[in-house]
Amino acid sequence: MIVLDLKGNTPIYEQIIEQMKFHVMKGNLKPGNAIPSVRKLALELKITPGTVAKAYQELERQEIIETIRGKGTFIAREIRAEENQARLTAIKKQLNTIVMELRMMGYDSRMVVELVKGIYEEMSVC
Repeated sequence: MIVLDLKGNTPIYEQIIEQMKFHVMKGNLKPGNAIPSVRKLALELKITPGTVAKAYQELERQEIIETIRGKGTFIAREIRAEENQARLTAIKKQLNTIVMELRMMGYDSRMVVELVKGIYEEMSVC
């Protein structure tokens, strides 16, 4: 399920976060599905449990997963509309920073839109 690029520049815990979110987005992981424990995933990926724990902590903070003591870790329930609004506000702040950087690199609005469109289409194909 998770494939790591150990030679890449992206930290391993961020790769785990990104791939978990991707599997949720694609519907491979649905609300209520159990995911491996920290220790089990660390053994499968041959990495330290601390790295997996860091990824899981961030996924819990983002309400992608939830841990139920004594039962395990699961994909979290669907996000309610009011929670989506708060997340959208946070994402807009991130996008603001990204668009500013792209403008500083010389990208015009058409180029930014094409870049986002290309990324979106890549995600739709996978």
